Amino acid sequence: MAIFLILAPYGAYSFLMLVTSVTISVFVASAICLATVAIDVARGRTVKILAMGSALLFAAIGLYLTLIDPALGTLAVKLSVDIGIFAISLGSMLVRRPFTLQYALESVPAETAAMPGFLYANYVITAAWTAAALLMAAANLVLLYVPGLPLWSSLAVAFAARNSAIYFTKWYPEYRQIKYGTPASAMPHTR
Repeated sequence: MAIFLILAPYGAYSFLMLVTSVTISVFVASAICLATVAIDVARGRTVKILAMGSALLFAAIGLYLTLIDPALGTLAVKLSVDIGIFAISLGSMLVRRPFTLQYALESVPAETAAMPGFLYANYVITAAWTAAALLMAAANLVLLYVPGLPLWSSLAVAFAARNSAIYFTKWYPEYRQIKYGTPASAMPHTR
Protein backbone atom coordinates (compact mmCIF):
# COMPACT_ATOMS: atom_id res chain seq x y z
CA MET A 1 0.00 0.00 0.00
CA ALA A 2 2.81 2.42 0.84
CA ILE A 3 4.46 2.07 -2.55
CA PHE A 4 1.12 2.85 -4.21
CA LEU A 5 0.78 6.12 -2.28
CA ILE A 6 4.40 7.02 -2.99
CA LEU A 7 4.13 6.39 -6.74
CA ALA A 8 0.51 7.54 -7.29
CA PRO A 9 1.40 11.16 -8.19
CA TYR A 10 3.95 10.02 -10.78
CA GLY A 11 1.61 7.44 -12.26
CA ALA A 12 -1.19 9.99 -12.55
CA TYR A 13 1.21 12.53 -14.05
CA SER A 14 2.47 10.02 -16.63
CA PHE A 15 -1.05 8.89 -17.57
CA LEU A 16 -2.43 12.42 -17.78
CA MET A 17 0.46 13.49 -20.02
CA LEU A 18 -1.00 11.10 -22.60
CA VAL A 19 -4.59 12.34 -22.43
CA THR A 20 -4.55 16.00 -21.40
CA SER A 21 -2.32 19.08 -21.26
CA VAL A 22 1.04 19.16 -19.58
CA THR A 23 -0.14 21.94 -17.26
CA ILE A 24 -3.14 19.96 -16.03
CA SER A 25 -0.92 16.90 -15.60
CA VAL A 26 1.57 18.62 -13.29
CA PHE A 27 -1.09 20.43 -11.25
CA VAL A 28 -3.02 17.18 -10.70
CA ALA A 29 0.22 15.44 -9.69
CA SER A 30 0.92 18.26 -7.24
CA ALA A 31 -2.58 17.91 -5.79
CA ILE A 32 -2.11 14.15 -5.37
CA CYS A 33 1.21 14.76 -3.59
CA LEU A 34 -0.54 17.19 -1.26
CA ALA A 35 -3.27 14.61 -0.66
CA THR A 36 -0.63 12.06 0.38
CA VAL A 37 0.82 14.66 2.74
CA ALA A 38 -2.66 15.25 4.17
CA ILE A 39 -3.15 11.49 4.64
CA ASP A 40 0.14 11.29 6.54
CA VAL A 41 -0.77 14.26 8.73
CA ALA A 42 -4.24 12.82 9.42
CA ARG A 43 -2.65 9.53 10.49
CA GLY A 44 -0.18 11.33 12.76
CA ARG A 45 2.81 10.59 10.56
CA THR A 46 5.61 12.87 9.48
CA VAL A 47 5.46 14.98 6.35
CA LYS A 48 7.63 13.16 3.84
CA ILE A 49 10.51 14.88 2.06
CA LEU A 50 9.64 13.15 -1.21
CA ALA A 51 5.92 13.95 -1.10
CA MET A 52 6.30 17.61 -0.14
CA GLY A 53 9.27 18.12 -2.47
CA SER A 54 7.34 16.56 -5.35
CA ALA A 55 4.27 18.69 -4.60
CA LEU A 56 6.40 21.83 -4.76
CA LEU A 57 8.21 20.60 -7.88
CA PHE A 58 5.01 19.83 -9.80
CA ALA A 59 3.41 23.11 -8.66
CA ALA A 60 6.48 25.13 -9.67
CA ILE A 61 6.52 23.55 -13.12
CA GLY A 62 2.78 24.18 -13.45
CA LEU A 63 3.19 27.82 -12.47
CA TYR A 64 6.07 28.20 -14.92
CA LEU A 65 3.90 26.75 -17.67
CA THR A 66 0.96 28.98 -16.74
CA LEU A 67 2.77 32.26 -16.15
CA ILE A 68 5.98 32.19 -18.18
CA ASP A 69 6.16 29.63 -20.99
CA PRO A 70 2.95 27.78 -21.85
CA ALA A 71 4.59 26.43 -25.00
CA LEU A 72 7.29 24.50 -23.11
CA GLY A 73 7.47 21.08 -24.70
CA THR A 74 6.37 17.83 -23.09
CA LEU A 75 9.88 16.44 -23.22
CA ALA A 76 11.30 19.49 -21.43
CA VAL A 77 8.68 19.10 -18.72
CA LYS A 78 9.51 15.40 -18.29
CA LEU A 79 13.19 16.29 -18.06
CA SER A 80 12.40 18.96 -15.46
CA VAL A 81 10.42 16.49 -13.36
CA ASP A 82 13.16 13.86 -13.56
CA ILE A 83 15.87 16.37 -12.61
CA GLY A 84 13.69 17.62 -9.77
CA ILE A 85 13.13 14.11 -8.40
CA PHE A 86 16.86 13.43 -8.73
CA ALA A 87 17.61 16.62 -6.77
CA ILE A 88 15.10 15.74 -4.04
CA SER A 89 16.49 12.23 -3.70
CA LEU A 90 20.15 13.25 -3.76
CA GLY A 91 19.45 16.23 -1.53
CA SER A 92 17.82 14.01 1.08
CA MET A 93 21.04 11.98 1.28
CA LEU A 94 23.22 15.10 1.40
CA VAL A 95 21.27 16.43 4.40
CA ARG A 96 21.69 12.99 5.99
CA ARG A 97 18.01 12.08 5.86
CA PRO A 98 17.61 9.64 2.95
CA PHE A 99 13.98 9.93 1.93
CA THR A 100 13.32 6.19 2.40
CA LEU A 101 14.21 6.52 6.08
CA GLN A 102 10.95 8.34 6.85
CA TYR A 103 8.89 5.52 5.37
CA ALA A 104 11.03 2.85 7.04
CA LEU A 105 10.82 4.40 10.50
CA GLU A 106 7.04 4.31 10.31
CA SER A 107 6.92 0.65 9.33
CA VAL A 108 9.31 -0.96 11.82
CA PRO A 109 9.58 -1.10 15.63
CA ALA A 110 11.97 1.36 17.32
CA GLU A 111 14.39 -1.41 18.32
CA THR A 112 14.64 -2.47 14.69
CA ALA A 113 15.34 1.09 13.56
CA ALA A 114 18.15 1.28 16.14
CA MET A 115 19.91 -1.77 14.69
CA PRO A 116 23.29 -1.37 13.03
CA GLY A 117 22.96 -1.19 9.28
CA PHE A 118 19.43 0.23 9.27
CA LEU A 119 20.49 3.74 8.28
CA TYR A 120 23.04 2.38 5.80
CA ALA A 121 20.35 0.24 4.15
CA ASN A 122 18.22 3.35 3.69
CA TYR A 123 21.11 5.18 2.06
CA VAL A 124 21.58 2.26 -0.34
CA ILE A 125 17.88 2.11 -1.24
CA THR A 126 17.66 5.89 -1.64
CA ALA A 127 20.76 5.75 -3.85
CA ALA A 128 19.00 3.20 -6.07
CA TRP A 129 16.07 5.60 -6.50
CA THR A 130 18.50 8.47 -7.15
CA ALA A 131 20.19 6.43 -9.87
CA ALA A 132 16.80 5.59 -11.39
CA ALA A 133 15.87 9.28 -11.53
CA LEU A 134 19.24 10.09 -13.10
CA LEU A 135 18.74 7.41 -15.77
CA MET A 136 15.26 8.74 -16.58
CA ALA A 137 16.61 12.30 -16.84
CA ALA A 138 19.46 11.14 -19.08
CA ALA A 139 17.03 9.30 -21.37
CA ASN A 140 14.88 12.41 -21.71
CA LEU A 141 17.95 14.59 -22.26
CA VAL A 142 19.12 12.32 -25.07
CA LEU A 143 15.65 12.48 -26.66
CA LEU A 144 15.66 16.26 -26.36
CA TYR A 145 18.99 16.60 -28.19
CA VAL A 146 18.63 13.65 -30.58
CA PRO A 147 15.08 14.20 -31.86
CA GLY A 148 15.27 11.32 -34.33
CA LEU A 149 15.16 8.74 -31.55
CA PRO A 150 11.78 7.11 -30.99
CA LEU A 151 9.81 8.23 -27.94
CA TRP A 152 9.43 4.64 -26.80
CA SER A 153 13.19 4.47 -26.08
CA SER A 154 12.83 7.02 -23.29
CA LEU A 155 9.70 5.30 -22.02
CA ALA A 156 11.53 1.97 -21.96
CA VAL A 157 14.40 3.44 -19.94
CA ALA A 158 11.94 5.08 -17.52
CA PHE A 159 9.98 1.84 -17.12
CA ALA A 160 13.14 -0.22 -16.58
CA ALA A 161 14.68 2.28 -14.15
CA ARG A 162 11.54 2.69 -12.05
CA ASN A 163 10.76 -1.02 -11.94
CA SER A 164 14.37 -1.86 -11.10
CA ALA A 165 14.26 0.58 -8.19
CA ILE A 166 10.99 -0.97 -6.98
CA TYR A 167 12.45 -4.46 -7.25
CA PHE A 168 15.64 -3.39 -5.48
CA THR A 169 13.63 -1.80 -2.66
CA LYS A 170 11.92 -5.16 -2.09
CA TRP A 171 15.00 -7.32 -2.68
CA TYR A 172 17.65 -5.47 -0.67
CA PRO A 173 16.13 -6.03 2.80
CA GLU A 174 15.87 -9.76 2.09
CA TYR A 175 19.47 -9.79 0.89
CA ARG A 176 20.64 -8.09 4.10
CA GLN A 177 18.69 -10.59 6.14
CA ILE A 178 20.41 -13.50 4.42
CA LYS A 179 23.87 -11.95 4.41
CA TYR A 180 23.94 -10.28 7.83
CA GLY A 181 21.16 -12.02 9.72
CA THR A 182 19.31 -8.75 10.12
CA PRO A 183 15.58 -9.32 10.50
CA ALA A 184 13.67 -8.53 7.32
CA SER A 185 11.55 -6.11 9.32
CA ALA A 186 14.69 -4.09 10.00
CA MET A 187 14.79 -2.81 6.46
CA PRO A 188 12.32 -0.52 4.71
CA HIS A 189 9.89 -2.35 2.49
CA THR A 190 6.64 -1.86 0.75
CA ARG A 191 3.55 -3.44 2.12
